[in-house]
Amino acid sequence: MNFITFSETKLRAFTYSVFKKMGCSDAHAELATDVLIRSDLRGIDSHGVARLSGYVRLWEKKRINATPDIKIVHETPTTATIDGDAGLGLVVAPFAMQVAIEKAEKYGSGWVSVKNSNHYGIAGYHALMAVEKDMIGISMTNASPLVAPTYANERLLGTNPMCYAFPAGKYPPVIVDMATAAAANGKLEIAQRANKSIPDGWVQDKTGENSTNPNELKNGGSLLPLGSDKDHGSHKGYGLSATVDILSAVLSGANYGPWVPPFVAFLEPSANPVGEGLGHFLGAMRVDGFRQAADFKNHLDNWVERFKSAKTIDPDKKVIIPGEPEHEFEQERKISGIPLIDVVVNDLNELAEKLGIEGLK
Repeated sequence: MNFITFSETKLRAFTYSVFKKMGCSDAHAELATDVLIRSDLRGIDSHGVARLSGYVRLWEKKRINATPDIKIVHETPTTATIDGDAGLGLVVAPFAMQVAIEKAEKYGSGWVSVKNSNHYGIAGYHALMAVEKDMIGISMTNASPLVAPTYANERLLGTNPMCYAFPAGKYPPVIVDMATAAAANGKLEIAQRANKSIPDGWVQDKTGENSTNPNELKNGGSLLPLGSDKDHGSHKGYGLSATVDILSAVLSGANYGPWVPPFVAFLEPSANPVGEGLGHFLGAMRVDGFRQAADFKNHLDNWVERFKSAKTIDPDKKVIIPGEPEHEFEQERKISGIPLIDVVVNDLNELAEKLGIEGLK
Protein backbone atom coordinates (compact mmCIF):
# COMPACT_ATOMS: atom_id res chain seq x y z
CA MET A 1 0.00 0.00 0.00
CA ASN A 2 1.56 3.26 -1.17
CA PHE A 3 0.55 6.76 -0.15
CA ILE A 4 0.69 9.88 -2.31
CA THR A 5 0.40 13.22 -0.51
CA PHE A 6 -1.50 16.18 -1.94
CA SER A 7 -1.90 19.71 -0.70
CA GLU A 8 -5.25 20.78 0.68
CA THR A 9 -5.45 23.39 -2.09
CA LYS A 10 -4.92 20.78 -4.82
CA LEU A 11 -7.56 18.41 -3.44
CA ARG A 12 -10.05 21.26 -2.94
CA ALA A 13 -9.66 22.41 -6.54
CA PHE A 14 -10.05 18.86 -7.86
CA THR A 15 -13.09 18.07 -5.71
CA TYR A 16 -14.77 21.37 -6.58
CA SER A 17 -14.33 20.67 -10.29
CA VAL A 18 -16.01 17.26 -9.88
CA PHE A 19 -19.07 18.77 -8.18
CA LYS A 20 -19.25 21.50 -10.81
CA LYS A 21 -19.23 18.81 -13.52
CA MET A 22 -22.21 17.23 -11.76
CA GLY A 23 -24.05 20.51 -12.27
CA CYS A 24 -23.82 21.92 -8.73
CA SER A 25 -23.92 25.67 -8.25
CA ASP A 26 -20.71 27.41 -7.20
CA ALA A 27 -21.95 27.69 -3.60
CA HIS A 28 -23.06 24.05 -3.39
CA ALA A 29 -19.86 22.77 -5.02
CA GLU A 30 -17.78 24.79 -2.57
CA LEU A 31 -19.77 23.57 0.44
CA ALA A 32 -19.75 19.90 -0.62
CA THR A 33 -16.02 20.17 -1.22
CA ASP A 34 -15.46 21.65 2.23
CA VAL A 35 -17.31 18.77 3.92
CA LEU A 36 -15.21 16.13 2.15
CA ILE A 37 -11.86 17.90 2.56
CA ARG A 38 -12.55 18.56 6.25
CA SER A 39 -13.01 14.81 6.64
CA ASP A 40 -9.64 14.08 5.05
CA LEU A 41 -7.95 16.81 7.07
CA ARG A 42 -9.34 15.31 10.28
CA GLY A 43 -8.00 11.87 9.39
CA ILE A 44 -11.38 10.32 8.59
CA ASP A 45 -10.14 9.11 5.23
CA SER A 46 -13.10 6.78 4.65
CA HIS A 47 -15.47 9.77 4.26
CA GLY A 48 -13.33 12.20 2.30
CA VAL A 49 -12.44 12.39 -1.40
CA ALA A 50 -12.36 8.58 -1.47
CA ARG A 51 -16.18 8.87 -1.62
CA LEU A 52 -16.25 11.19 -4.63
CA SER A 53 -16.79 8.53 -7.30
CA GLY A 54 -19.67 7.12 -5.22
CA TYR A 55 -21.51 10.45 -5.31
CA VAL A 56 -20.90 10.74 -9.05
CA ARG A 57 -22.30 7.25 -9.70
CA LEU A 58 -25.45 8.09 -7.71
CA TRP A 59 -25.82 11.30 -9.71
CA GLU A 60 -25.44 9.35 -12.96
CA LYS A 61 -28.23 7.04 -11.78
CA LYS A 62 -30.36 10.17 -11.14
CA ARG A 63 -30.52 9.38 -7.43
CA ILE A 64 -28.76 12.65 -6.53
CA ASN A 65 -30.19 15.98 -7.65
CA ALA A 66 -27.34 18.43 -8.25
CA THR A 67 -29.68 21.45 -8.18
CA PRO A 68 -32.06 20.74 -5.28
CA ASP A 69 -34.78 23.05 -3.99
CA ILE A 70 -34.14 22.50 -0.28
CA LYS A 71 -37.07 23.75 1.77
CA ILE A 72 -38.79 23.69 5.12
CA VAL A 73 -42.04 21.71 4.88
CA HIS A 74 -43.14 21.87 8.52
CA GLU A 75 -42.03 23.99 11.47
CA THR A 76 -42.65 25.49 14.87
CA PRO A 77 -40.52 28.21 16.51
CA THR A 78 -37.95 25.64 17.70
CA THR A 79 -38.38 22.71 15.29
CA ALA A 80 -38.52 22.06 11.56
CA THR A 81 -38.71 19.31 8.99
CA ILE A 82 -36.75 19.83 5.78
CA ASP A 83 -37.18 18.21 2.36
CA GLY A 84 -33.75 17.90 0.75
CA ASP A 85 -35.16 17.34 -2.76
CA ALA A 86 -32.76 14.40 -3.28
CA GLY A 87 -29.78 16.75 -3.03
CA LEU A 88 -26.29 15.96 -1.83
CA GLY A 89 -26.43 15.35 1.91
CA LEU A 90 -23.17 17.33 1.96
CA VAL A 91 -25.30 20.37 1.11
CA VAL A 92 -28.66 19.48 2.66
CA ALA A 93 -27.34 18.81 6.19
CA PRO A 94 -25.48 22.14 6.54
CA PHE A 95 -28.66 23.91 5.36
CA ALA A 96 -30.59 22.08 8.08
CA MET A 97 -28.02 22.85 10.76
CA GLN A 98 -28.12 26.52 9.82
CA VAL A 99 -31.89 26.46 10.36
CA ALA A 100 -31.33 24.82 13.77
CA ILE A 101 -28.74 27.46 14.68
CA GLU A 102 -31.01 30.33 13.67
CA LYS A 103 -33.83 28.92 15.78
CA ALA A 104 -31.44 28.46 18.69
CA GLU A 105 -30.29 32.07 18.41
CA LYS A 106 -33.91 33.20 18.86
CA TYR A 107 -35.33 30.60 21.23
CA GLY A 108 -32.39 28.86 22.91
CA SER A 109 -32.47 25.63 20.91
CA GLY A 110 -33.32 24.42 17.43
CA TRP A 111 -34.12 20.91 16.21
CA VAL A 112 -34.38 19.87 12.57
CA SER A 113 -35.28 16.52 11.05
CA VAL A 114 -34.52 15.94 7.36
CA LYS A 115 -35.99 13.70 4.68
CA ASN A 116 -35.24 13.12 0.99
CA SER A 117 -31.47 13.53 1.38
CA ASN A 118 -28.34 11.48 0.68
CA HIS A 119 -25.06 10.57 2.41
CA TYR A 120 -23.95 13.64 4.38
CA GLY A 121 -20.26 12.98 5.04
CA ILE A 122 -18.91 13.07 8.59
CA ALA A 123 -21.40 13.86 11.35
CA GLY A 124 -18.83 16.08 13.07
CA TYR A 125 -18.79 18.67 10.29
CA HIS A 126 -22.39 19.66 10.91
CA ALA A 127 -22.19 19.56 14.71
CA LEU A 128 -19.12 21.84 14.62
CA MET A 129 -21.17 24.51 12.85
CA ALA A 130 -23.05 25.02 16.13
CA VAL A 131 -19.86 25.03 18.21
CA GLU A 132 -18.64 28.04 16.24
CA LYS A 133 -21.64 29.94 17.66
CA ASP A 134 -20.99 28.89 21.29
CA MET A 135 -23.66 26.23 20.97
CA ILE A 136 -23.73 22.51 21.59
CA GLY A 137 -24.16 20.75 18.25
CA ILE A 138 -25.92 17.44 17.66
CA SER A 139 -25.79 15.62 14.33
CA MET A 140 -26.95 12.17 13.25
CA THR A 141 -28.04 10.34 10.13
CA ASN A 142 -29.38 6.96 9.15
CA ALA A 143 -27.63 4.99 6.43
CA SER A 144 -27.76 1.99 4.12
CA PRO A 145 -28.89 -1.18 5.96
CA LEU A 146 -25.71 -3.12 6.68
CA VAL A 147 -26.08 -3.86 10.40
CA ALA A 148 -27.89 -6.80 11.98
CA PRO A 149 -29.63 -6.03 15.31
CA THR A 150 -28.65 -8.13 18.33
CA TYR A 151 -29.57 -11.81 17.72
CA ALA A 152 -30.55 -11.09 14.09
CA ASN A 153 -29.03 -12.39 10.87
CA GLU A 154 -30.65 -9.77 8.68
CA ARG A 155 -29.47 -6.27 7.74
CA LEU A 156 -31.99 -3.83 9.17
CA LEU A 157 -29.99 -0.77 10.28
CA GLY A 158 -27.20 1.42 8.97
CA THR A 159 -23.96 2.34 10.71
CA ASN A 160 -26.08 5.33 11.82
CA PRO A 161 -23.48 7.76 13.21
CA MET A 162 -24.18 10.31 15.92
CA CYS A 163 -22.14 13.30 17.00
CA TYR A 164 -22.24 15.61 20.02
CA ALA A 165 -19.91 18.64 19.91
CA PHE A 166 -19.16 20.96 22.86
CA PRO A 167 -17.28 24.29 22.74
CA ALA A 168 -14.27 24.56 25.06
CA GLY A 169 -12.15 27.58 25.99
CA LYS A 170 -8.41 27.18 25.47
CA TYR A 171 -8.77 23.61 24.25
CA PRO A 172 -10.30 22.28 21.02
CA PRO A 173 -14.01 21.35 21.13
CA VAL A 174 -14.91 18.03 22.71
CA ILE A 175 -16.43 16.03 19.85
CA VAL A 176 -18.03 12.63 20.34
CA ASP A 177 -18.42 11.43 16.74
CA MET A 178 -19.05 7.73 16.27
CA ALA A 179 -20.84 5.07 14.32
CA THR A 180 -23.35 3.00 16.29
CA ALA A 181 -22.04 -0.13 14.56
CA ALA A 182 -18.94 -1.97 15.77
CA ALA A 183 -17.16 -0.27 12.86
CA ALA A 184 -18.08 2.14 10.09
CA ASN A 185 -18.37 0.58 6.64
CA GLY A 186 -15.66 2.96 5.46
CA LYS A 187 -13.17 1.12 7.67
CA LEU A 188 -14.00 -2.10 5.85
CA GLU A 189 -13.43 -0.31 2.55
CA ILE A 190 -9.99 0.85 3.75
CA ALA A 191 -9.13 -2.72 4.78
CA GLN A 192 -10.30 -4.00 1.39
CA ARG A 193 -8.08 -1.54 -0.47
CA ALA A 194 -5.13 -2.42 1.76
CA ASN A 195 -5.88 -6.16 1.47
CA LYS A 196 -5.88 -6.54 5.26
CA SER A 197 -8.08 -8.52 7.63
CA ILE A 198 -10.35 -6.74 10.12
CA PRO A 199 -10.66 -7.22 13.91
CA ASP A 200 -12.88 -9.95 15.27
CA GLY A 201 -16.29 -8.60 16.30
CA TRP A 202 -16.86 -6.19 13.42
CA VAL A 203 -18.81 -8.43 11.05
CA GLN A 204 -20.61 -11.74 10.84
CA ASP A 205 -20.92 -13.95 7.78
CA LYS A 206 -24.20 -14.94 6.17
CA THR A 207 -24.59 -17.81 8.64
CA GLY A 208 -24.14 -15.50 11.65
CA GLU A 209 -20.58 -16.55 12.49
CA ASN A 210 -17.87 -14.00 13.32
CA SER A 211 -15.47 -13.21 10.47
CA THR A 212 -12.33 -11.13 9.90
CA ASN A 213 -12.86 -10.91 6.13
CA PRO A 214 -13.39 -7.24 5.09
CA ASN A 215 -15.32 -8.46 2.01
CA GLU A 216 -17.92 -10.29 4.10
CA LEU A 217 -20.69 -7.81 3.29
CA LYS A 218 -20.31 -8.64 -0.40
CA ASN A 219 -20.79 -12.30 0.50
CA GLY A 220 -24.12 -11.77 2.27
CA GLY A 221 -22.78 -11.03 5.75
CA SER A 222 -23.57 -8.05 7.95
CA LEU A 223 -21.94 -5.55 10.26
CA LEU A 224 -22.49 -5.97 14.00
CA PRO A 225 -23.81 -3.29 16.36
CA LEU A 226 -21.45 -1.42 18.68
CA GLY A 227 -20.47 -4.02 21.30
CA SER A 228 -20.37 -6.86 18.73
CA ASP A 229 -22.52 -9.37 20.66
CA LYS A 230 -24.98 -9.48 23.56
CA ASP A 231 -22.33 -10.46 26.11
CA HIS A 232 -20.30 -7.38 25.16
CA GLY A 233 -23.24 -4.95 25.05
CA SER A 234 -24.40 -5.06 21.43
CA HIS A 235 -27.95 -4.39 22.61
CA LYS A 236 -26.72 -0.92 23.60
CA GLY A 237 -25.26 -0.26 20.15
CA TYR A 238 -28.50 -1.56 18.64
CA GLY A 239 -30.48 0.81 20.85
CA LEU A 240 -28.34 3.80 19.88
CA SER A 241 -28.67 2.93 16.19
CA ALA A 242 -32.44 2.61 16.56
CA THR A 243 -32.54 6.05 18.19
CA VAL A 244 -30.70 7.58 15.23
CA ASP A 245 -33.01 5.84 12.75
CA ILE A 246 -36.17 7.03 14.51
CA LEU A 247 -35.07 10.65 14.98
CA SER A 248 -33.62 10.90 11.46
CA ALA A 249 -36.28 9.11 9.48
CA VAL A 250 -39.42 7.99 11.31
CA LEU A 251 -39.69 11.57 12.58
CA SER A 252 -38.99 13.28 9.25
CA GLY A 253 -40.66 11.02 6.70
CA ALA A 254 -37.44 9.56 5.27
CA ASN A 255 -36.89 5.85 4.67
CA TYR A 256 -35.91 3.87 7.75
CA GLY A 257 -34.56 0.43 8.62
CA PRO A 258 -34.18 -1.90 5.63
CA TRP A 259 -35.85 0.60 3.28
CA VAL A 260 -32.99 3.13 3.42
CA PRO A 261 -31.56 3.43 -0.13
CA PRO A 262 -28.04 2.02 -0.56
CA PHE A 263 -25.05 4.32 -1.08
CA VAL A 264 -23.64 2.08 -3.81
CA ALA A 265 -25.20 2.88 -7.17
CA PHE A 266 -25.22 -0.72 -8.44
CA LEU A 267 -27.86 -1.64 -5.84
CA GLU A 268 -31.35 -0.32 -6.50
CA PRO A 269 -33.45 1.35 -3.78
CA SER A 270 -36.43 -0.55 -2.38
CA ALA A 271 -39.30 -0.94 -4.83
CA ASN A 272 -41.71 -0.21 -1.97
CA PRO A 273 -40.19 2.69 -0.01
CA VAL A 274 -41.77 3.82 3.25
CA GLY A 275 -40.45 7.37 2.94
CA GLU A 276 -38.26 9.70 0.90
CA GLY A 277 -34.47 9.31 0.65
CA LEU A 278 -32.15 9.24 3.67
CA GLY A 279 -32.87 11.10 6.90
CA HIS A 280 -30.80 13.30 9.20
CA PHE A 281 -31.38 14.93 12.57
CA LEU A 282 -29.59 18.15 13.57
CA GLY A 283 -29.76 20.10 16.79
CA ALA A 284 -28.25 23.24 18.30
CA MET A 285 -28.48 24.41 21.93
CA ARG A 286 -27.16 27.75 23.16
CA VAL A 287 -24.76 27.21 26.04
CA ASP A 288 -25.89 30.49 27.58
CA GLY A 289 -29.37 29.06 27.78
CA PHE A 290 -28.03 27.06 30.73
CA ARG A 291 -25.17 29.15 32.16
CA GLN A 292 -22.76 31.83 30.98
CA ALA A 293 -20.83 30.48 27.98
CA ALA A 294 -17.50 31.60 29.45
CA ASP A 295 -18.20 29.70 32.68
CA PHE A 296 -19.14 26.55 30.78
CA LYS A 297 -16.03 26.70 28.61
CA ASN A 298 -13.78 27.29 31.62
CA HIS A 299 -15.21 24.25 33.33
CA LEU A 300 -14.98 22.15 30.18
CA ASP A 301 -11.30 23.13 30.02
CA ASN A 302 -11.00 21.91 33.61
CA TRP A 303 -12.80 18.70 32.66
CA VAL A 304 -10.32 18.15 29.81
CA GLU A 305 -7.32 18.77 32.06
CA ARG A 306 -8.55 16.38 34.72
CA PHE A 307 -9.19 13.59 32.25
CA LYS A 308 -5.85 14.17 30.52
CA SER A 309 -4.09 13.78 33.88
CA ALA A 310 -5.77 10.47 34.70
CA LYS A 311 -3.59 7.61 35.88
CA THR A 312 -3.22 5.06 33.12
CA ILE A 313 -2.43 1.35 32.99
CA ASP A 314 0.41 1.97 30.53
CA PRO A 315 2.55 5.02 31.42
CA ASP A 316 3.29 5.55 27.72
CA LYS A 317 -0.40 6.05 26.97
CA LYS A 318 -2.60 8.96 27.99
CA VAL A 319 -6.37 9.30 28.11
CA ILE A 320 -7.62 10.65 24.79
CA ILE A 321 -10.22 13.40 24.80
CA PRO A 322 -13.03 12.80 22.26
CA GLY A 323 -12.12 14.70 19.09
CA GLU A 324 -8.46 15.13 20.07
CA PRO A 325 -6.94 12.79 17.44
CA GLU A 326 -8.97 14.42 14.67
CA HIS A 327 -7.86 17.89 15.79
CA GLU A 328 -4.21 16.78 15.75
CA PHE A 329 -4.62 15.29 12.27
CA GLU A 330 -6.12 18.55 11.05
CA GLN A 331 -3.26 20.67 12.41
CA GLU A 332 -0.68 18.36 10.86
CA ARG A 333 -2.31 17.82 7.47
CA LYS A 334 -2.94 21.51 6.90
CA ILE A 335 0.85 21.82 6.85
CA SER A 336 2.13 18.51 5.50
CA GLY A 337 -0.73 17.70 3.13
CA ILE A 338 -3.31 14.93 2.82
CA PRO A 339 -2.08 11.38 2.09
CA LEU A 340 -4.19 9.20 -0.20
CA ILE A 341 -3.52 5.55 -0.92
CA ASP A 342 -2.64 4.81 -4.54
CA VAL A 343 -5.88 2.87 -5.10
CA VAL A 344 -7.91 5.99 -4.28
CA VAL A 345 -5.68 8.20 -6.45
CA ASN A 346 -6.12 5.83 -9.40
CA ASP A 347 -9.89 5.84 -8.85
CA LEU A 348 -9.97 9.65 -8.80
CA ASN A 349 -7.85 9.91 -11.91
CA GLU A 350 -10.18 7.53 -13.73
CA LEU A 351 -13.08 9.70 -12.56
CA ALA A 352 -11.32 12.81 -13.88
CA GLU A 353 -10.78 11.19 -17.28
CA LYS A 354 -14.44 10.20 -17.47
CA LEU A 355 -15.61 13.71 -16.56
CA GLY A 356 -13.07 15.45 -18.76
CA ILE A 357 -11.30 17.37 -16.02
CA GLU A 358 -7.67 17.60 -14.93
CA GLY A 359 -6.64 14.67 -12.76
CA LEU A 360 -4.42 14.48 -9.69
CA LYS A 361 -0.71 14.60 -10.49
